[in-house]
Amino acid sequence: MKKILMLAAAVVFSTAAFAQGEKTTVRDDASGAKTTIEERDNGTVKVEARSGRTKAGQKAYNTKEDVKYAGKKTGSVVKKGANKTGRAVKKGAKAVKNKAEDVVD
Repeated sequence: MKKILMLAAAVVFSTAAFAQGEKTTVRDDASGAKTTIEERDNGTVKVEARSGRTKAGQKAYNTKEDVKYAGKKTGSVVKKGANKTGRAVKKGAKAVKNKAEDVVD
């Protein structure tokens, strides 16, 4: 029963998507350019093209990528330092515990 319901849902959605016409998007991640081609049911074709980034936009994109990279590097260093500090604290607490037991004895 479950399989039949899933199959029926897939058929309904696929026919609804088919009625919309085909839409193809081509994107160039390096320059940011994007072209969308839509073929409608009546045979017409709609083409939308967006050129790449401006110089200012490219600088903003580069800055964003640099910040993302620096954030990853910084996070890694912070994590490494926290792990080292945690180990040192644990070692120090163990040493204090051992001295306290010696004093009590």
